[in-house]
Amino acid sequence: MKAKGFNSILMQKNILILGACGQIGTELTLALRQEYSNDQVIASDIREGGENLMDSGPFEILDATDYDALEEIVAYYEIDEVYLMAAMLSATAEKFPMRAWNLNMNSLFNVLNLAKDKKISSIFWPSSIAVFGPNTPKMNTPQHTIMEPSTVYGISKQSGERWCNYYHHKYGVDVRSIRYPGLISWKTMPGGGTTDYAVEIYHKALSDGEYTCFLKEDTNLPMMFMDDAIRATMAIMKTDITNIKERSSYNLAAMSFTPDQIARSIKQSIPDFTITYNPDFRQRIADSWPNSIDDTEAKADWGWKAEFDLEKTTNEMLRNLKH
Repeated sequence: MKAKGFNSILMQKNILILGACGQIGTELTLALRQEYSNDQVIASDIREGGENLMDSGPFEILDATDYDALEEIVAYYEIDEVYLMAAMLSATAEKFPMRAWNLNMNSLFNVLNLAKDKKISSIFWPSSIAVFGPNTPKMNTPQHTIMEPSTVYGISKQSGERWCNYYHHKYGVDVRSIRYPGLISWKTMPGGGTTDYAVEIYHKALSDGEYTCFLKEDTNLPMMFMDDAIRATMAIMKTDITNIKERSSYNLAAMSFTPDQIARSIKQSIPDFTITYNPDFRQRIADSWPNSIDDTEAKADWGWKAEFDLEKTTNEMLRNLKH
């Protein structure tokens, strides 16, 4: 094991990303390597990732549900901070409920217990708007409200929020979390979520000039461009510990739109683009989620503010995907 001197301990913070090859994990790893240094940010997943990720710094094959293997990596690299991005998302989780529960919950317990035993100092764990359910207020869903999620993914995220809160208050674990809305990125493909249509539609608009959407045209959901999500993730982890008031998970918002609205925004650049609708099982999931989110607490506690609206998102997606 490599040794650290006193000065290097003060100067360095070694970071481990679990699930680094996923939609969020890939971009988060690269962003953190720009913020710190490549060698300080250790990427890991159960499979290898893309060329940019693999060439930019250290990578380990690691199953986040394997506590012994995780503990070994944490000790070897002298990890201070863990970002747990490994998860099975909403649509896929409905097909494999127990696999989703085991992955989403066991990986969380592993990192929480490492922090409880003082083997790491802080954790980022992502929650989701999936924690909300059909009885949640739809408009400007508040930070504290009725949840009652109706999906496997949502149940695991709500349970995870309660465990994060418990470990913080019981054991002093510094765990921080945000409830991601649907995420849109041109750099990585989506990974089995209900909001994935908002990524697929841009690819299909450019490649085929048409798209068949698996949600109804008027399904209004909270969304966010990936750059905003990465910025929020890094911002909450850099915030002074005394400012973090929510130890379950913070609401996070940027924009809300429907498939019809995103199609209209695409038509501004691709006038001949057409969209048709063929709702499937994901419609029921989407119907249980909020239309818009109130993120007042995130704004007040750590200065959150989104930069991308739908128009700016569409321009970025189409411009980058063309290249």
